[in-house]
Amino acid sequence: MAGVSFIGILLGLAALGSALIAGVFFAFSTFVTVALSRIAPASGIAAMQSINVVILRSAFMPIFIGMALVSLVLAFATLRDWQGARSIYVLAGATFYLLAVFLETIVFNVPLNDKLAAFDANSADGAAFWPSYVREWTNWNHVRTAASLLAACAFVKAMI
Repeated sequence: MAGVSFIGILLGLAALGSALIAGVFFAFSTFVTVALSRIAPASGIAAMQSINVVILRSAFMPIFIGMALVSLVLAFATLRDWQGARSIYVLAGATFYLLAVFLETIVFNVPLNDKLAAFDANSADGAAFWPSYVREWTNWNHVRTAASLLAACAFVKAMI
């Protein structure tokens, strides 16, 4: 591994991690929420409530949060040691991930999940909320999908 720097390793991890996150979000945007919206609301709500609990203790969370930390480190290191176009790509990747993936999740998707968690899956109120939840949550998830993919592309571009 001669010639590979700590920042180079972080860039590789950032590219891989953000691509992995993009894949998870892509799956939700293209078929998971679509499938859940096609079944009875009580079943869809119960399934999504379960997903929202399970994900917090899954392998997804260390990668999701770790990517935010890696993005912060890369952004600060890049600002400290500016390297022209490479630095622009690093900052672009970090910005996409930190703002349009991580922060957007906290500001939009998590509050929607918290609202959904407050409903009894079998309640009429839950059934009434379900269609707007799926629509709004999925729309924000499309943003996260695109942003994490753009972050991965920017991190890869910074490496070449």
